Amino acid sequence: MSAPMSLPSRLDPLVEFYGRWNTGRAEDCLPLPLARAAKYECLGGYLTTSPHAGSANSYGEFRLAALLDGPVRAAGFVPYGTVNLRFADDTWIQPELAVLREPAGGVTWVSPEQVLLLVEFAEGERHGQHRIDKPELCAHAGVPWYLWVEIDYPARSVYVRLSGLVDGHYEERVAAGSGERLRFTEPFPVELDPAELLEP
Repeated sequence: MSAPMSLPSRLDPLVEFYGRWNTGRAEDCLPLPLARAAKYECLGGYLTTSPHAGSANSYGEFRLAALLDGPVRAAGFVPYGTVNLRFADDTWIQPELAVLREPAGGVTWVSPEQVLLLVEFAEGERHGQHRIDKPELCAHAGVPWYLWVEIDYPARSVYVRLSGLVDGHYEERVAAGSGERLRFTEPFPVELDPAELLEP
């Protein structure tokens, strides 16, 4: 008696669509059931995944969102957590926080023209090894402001840098570390000590 025919296993979308991801496939297939990733970002059809940030970044993101909420709304803009920022059908990122010029209106994909400022948190020791150069993408797309946050929990330090778009690239406008005051008036007035973002 011959052995029963084995049925093909379910296709893995990461393999099946390698190099061919786009927003339509993302809407159909993500999140992946066996890859519990927090972020699904894509560059030229190549999907990248990363796990949830550690507790230090998670806490910092929550605190920064709370601190920015009032100033952002008072200036007439709209604060958001993570959004799907689409540069092309096969290229998108998911910044930790975003400030939009006006309400997005329940959309899945946000365009760079809608974004006033986005916030990216460094991912610990991996922050210099991003496979997607997010500042370059955002600068090329004309996002006017980029806020970068680095939290070193073991050293109990936080560093925040605000950059503005000048001639197609970002230039640092202001930066501060723990125990210093970060102050800026554009794109909306903010004053804070980066140490306020540090997990207790």
